[in-house]
Amino acid sequence: MQVKQPVTFEQQLQILQEKGFTVEDEKRCLDFLRSVNYYRLKTYLTTFRDSDGICRQGVSIDRIARIYEFDRRMRGLLFSVVEEIELYLRLQLAYYHAHRYGPLGYMEAENFGQGHNHTRFLGKVRACISSNEKSLIVEHHKRKYEGKFPLWVIVEFFSLGMLSCFYADMLLQDKKTLAVRLFRSTPRHVDSWLKCLTELRNRCAHYSRLYDWRFVSVPRLPDDIDVTQTGRLFEQVFMLGRLYPDDQKWDETVVPALDALLGTFRNDIKLSHIGFPDDWKELLLHSFSGRRLTMQELLGTDREE
Repeated sequence: MQVKQPVTFEQQLQILQEKGFTVEDEKRCLDFLRSVNYYRLKTYLTTFRDSDGICRQGVSIDRIARIYEFDRRMRGLLFSVVEEIELYLRLQLAYYHAHRYGPLGYMEAENFGQGHNHTRFLGKVRACISSNEKSLIVEHHKRKYEGKFPLWVIVEFFSLGMLSCFYADMLLQDKKTLAVRLFRSTPRHVDSWLKCLTELRNRCAHYSRLYDWRFVSVPRLPDDIDVTQTGRLFEQVFMLGRLYPDDQKWDETVVPALDALLGTFRNDIKLSHIGFPDDWKELLLHSFSGRRLTMQELLGTDREE
């Protein structure tokens, strides 16, 4: 099988025109093609093409470029939100588990649930140490503590996927305690959300398309949320709101930023392409009656029970 040959930017422009896309300004289009890999751009064209590859709506490349810019800004906004959630999760899991089972309690299989593969987990821990062996933290703990790493130290080397698995593998009572008091939810929901969080984080980190994308991992929504799930972006954003550590900041900063972004590109995007219902803002704003417990309160209440 012969591999496709490279084409020039001018040829790429011609291909777009042959596929039915409108090019209003050839110079502007060429500038855009010189800044975006055509293979990456093609994923944004699929929304507006029939199965034969021909544009079905006479869409302009200028509009495609604005959708691309919308996606770039959306990834930036969501990635900053994911970062806050990830750092919060590292802290809470390490603090809770270390206070309950000791600084090295994560090394003991009995401190996890039945589905936990402790051999595989310890292998991942060793891989974390090995890949960071030149860091001052690892050198210090090898030299002073015989290579023993308290959970609050080693957790800083965990990937988000490892954090998600760490929670999923905890003892059920521990999962319930964290789910109810940190996220006002259930272990089944939090398990689902953390799995989705990992996929969303990876798409944002690798500059992958969010617009008109159907996610593999679909978050479990609360029973009282009346939303038809489509696997698109809105469900992921809703999940972020439930994991986000600061309700007030979410309502007063994140949701308004989303509103502003959607408003800026309202003539270029369709809410249906990202799964946002008409009442999306009301659904995202928090209306919880109870506040999140601090970790000290959580541990104290847990001991009383």
